[in-house]
Amino acid sequence: MKPSNNIWIQRQQCPCGDWKCYIKYEGDDQTSASSQTVKSETTSSELVFTPYVGQIFKSDDDAFEYYSNFARKNGFSIRKARSTESQHLGIYRRDFVCYRSGFNQPRKKANVEHPRDRKSIRCGCDAKLYLTKEIVDGLAQWYVSQFSNVHNHELLEDDQVRLLPAYRKIQEADQERILLLSKAGFPINRIVKVLELEKGVRPGQLPFIEKDVRNFVRTCKKTVQENDALLTEKRENDTLELLEACKSVAERDPDFAYDYTTDENDKVENIAWLYGDSVRAYALFGDVVTFDTTYRSITYGLLLGVWFGMDNHGRAILYGCVLLQDESSHSFTWALQTFVRFIRGRHPQTIVTDMELALRDAIARELPNTKHVVCIWHILSKLSSWLSFPLGSRFELVSDKHMALLFSYRGFWSISYIRGSFLARTMTPEFSQSLHAFLKRILSGQTCLQVFFEQIGLAAPAGNQTRDGMRYMHIKTCLPIEEHARSVLTPYAFNVLQHEIVLSLQYAIQEMADGSYLARHFKKMDGECLVIWMPEDEQIHCSCKEFEHSGILCRHSLRLLEVKNYFQLPERYFPPRWRRDQSLFPMDDQNSQSNNDDCAQALHALTETLLTESLTSKERFNHVQREITGLLAEVRSMPVAEELSLNMPGNNVSET
Repeated sequence: MKPSNNIWIQRQQCPCGDWKCYIKYEGDDQTSASSQTVKSETTSSELVFTPYVGQIFKSDDDAFEYYSNFARKNGFSIRKARSTESQHLGIYRRDFVCYRSGFNQPRKKANVEHPRDRKSIRCGCDAKLYLTKEIVDGLAQWYVSQFSNVHNHELLEDDQVRLLPAYRKIQEADQERILLLSKAGFPINRIVKVLELEKGVRPGQLPFIEKDVRNFVRTCKKTVQENDALLTEKRENDTLELLEACKSVAERDPDFAYDYTTDENDKVENIAWLYGDSVRAYALFGDVVTFDTTYRSITYGLLLGVWFGMDNHGRAILYGCVLLQDESSHSFTWALQTFVRFIRGRHPQTIVTDMELALRDAIARELPNTKHVVCIWHILSKLSSWLSFPLGSRFELVSDKHMALLFSYRGFWSISYIRGSFLARTMTPEFSQSLHAFLKRILSGQTCLQVFFEQIGLAAPAGNQTRDGMRYMHIKTCLPIEEHARSVLTPYAFNVLQHEIVLSLQYAIQEMADGSYLARHFKKMDGECLVIWMPEDEQIHCSCKEFEHSGILCRHSLRLLEVKNYFQLPERYFPPRWRRDQSLFPMDDQNSQSNNDDCAQALHALTETLLTESLTSKERFNHVQREITGLLAEVRSMPVAEELSLNMPGNNVSET
């Protein structure tokens, strides 16, 4: 057997530490695809009609498949009985019968103390389909010479017939998966559960049962051992090729860094690397780091850790990767030490991870001054698995170990504990989804480690970032604060601040007796916030702690500054990580922004007139809506130019 390609899967081990507890991830495309495959296997016979005498097939195999599909749809299975052959025609007759046809012949009992007395399922059923071969125009064909669909036993329902031995088949892909899980030490019942999760089917709905898996593993025990040796050899070769690839990149890029450890047999154990461009990006945006450990290689038993950051345009930066032998505290400690060495000792302000006890302990030791936050989206992805047991064994809720685990981690994820920690908007669902989509795309192929290294390396250089999202920033309020912020912040940061500026207009400010201020929504849609203003050094603090959390001023603070007649935000509230001049690539200059303003004004005048004219009749409105919809689709399909340089004509649109 050839060793399998490298297969990456999301880690299913629950952070509670119980090996019998596993995580099911929602929204997995492979799950739905596999589920569809299983469903198609059970419904493929829906278009099969009852066989009849005289029906013709190209081959006896086609006839057997047809009769088998008919049998499955009708609650029984079939088997091949006798065949008849001649010297000239070869096999010219085939008999297919119901699986309960005939009677078992008594066998000589083995000379054992307690012989197994198995009850026979055969009951002399006379349901059958006989085939005869004939030659027509020099071609062989088979026709049904006899057919009977009369059974002397009950036929099975759909959920029972699929359990008949004839229909319990382990496909090749499932065989490979079973062998890999068995190699990893998974017990048979856990292997079955993993396959059910991956295929998205209910327990007991696989096209095979636990007994089949046990028999398959027992039969393939020798093969598993041989495959294990081949996989070990392949892993050693792959890691050596990965190491050579790292050496090659390091020769071309002096800022590229890598390191590895070896075991007692001088075999590569752990390996980590950081890209040169990423080191430079970390100097600008290394305040918050996400360490993603979602995936592992089930083929090689390696855990994949990926270091991410967020740039001032809200996009992910890939810093580097680490492949670890195991998930022990010792391995995580080495990964953290190596990463800190790569980034020249500059510890991040905040690190975001999944729930992992060994990793939590390693961070506490190696990054004592770094705030450790557990990503809320990782927690939410586990809740469906934790709460999916039948209403907690019918409301008794058994031992609530998962809720106890969440409570023990409350200081790492609860908003009341982490609100004052800087996270630079890495906890938004959009950013979390972008990381998940990136990893899923890179790891979807079953590739060797060297190819994986090359693929993920193509996405790493910060210079490869596109200009997506750096679009025209239009003004919504005409407040001087908004206009000034547009000239300082990146489009991503400005859009976030602009949203807060717009909402700030819905708040009233009330001065309190102690000199603080109370910000209250005009509809009281959310709670009141306490704002403290220190004019001597232009400091402002809000009880919502949005600025401390994201680096963007909140609507409550902005409202107070507007009341205080501020035309520009104080410089301290434009953090370097969100400024235009801190981008990893050049931004559009002010002339380009001015051109964009001219374009926006011209289009605004046109659309204003168009709206007025189109509302005069339903016919006009429908025509305008139809034309604009087509025009928008056409514009979106056009390539985006790097620069917008237009000679704008005068506005000749008449208001009459």
